[in-house]
Amino acid sequence: MHPTVGVGGVVVHDGRVLLIRRGKEPLRGRWVVPGGTVELGETLEAALVREVREETGIVVRPLELMTVFDRIERAATGVAYHYVIVDYRCAFVSGALEAGTDAQEAAWVAEDDLERYDLPGLALELVRRAFRAGT
Repeated sequence: MHPTVGVGGVVVHDGRVLLIRRGKEPLRGRWVVPGGTVELGETLEAALVREVREETGIVVRPLELMTVFDRIERAATGVAYHYVIVDYRCAFVSGALEAGTDAQEAAWVAEDDLERYDLPGLALELVRRAFRAGT
């Protein structure tokens, strides 16, 4: 088993951030920024654009790298999973919101409504940074 590379996109458009409720592990049922895993031969940015489109119907353009972090889940028998996640701030390009692939739901969420979505700590921090950046 090796770490898996994942990407996430923080998209703020018209005063709202794009969020999904995950449909599978890790974090099944939690609201997070859209994203997923990088396929062999795919660049980080191409994977990000593909994953956001598959999960939400929204086309984005990566603007800047926001953070890189590990999400490691340990089990009694060893490591259950290990993701290295690369999150980008993105610009909205086009599309109509529709939950797809791994997303149970997708939503555009105003900053004042974020607390109702119980985002993981780092995701909430990144979303707030993106709101301050204005895109």
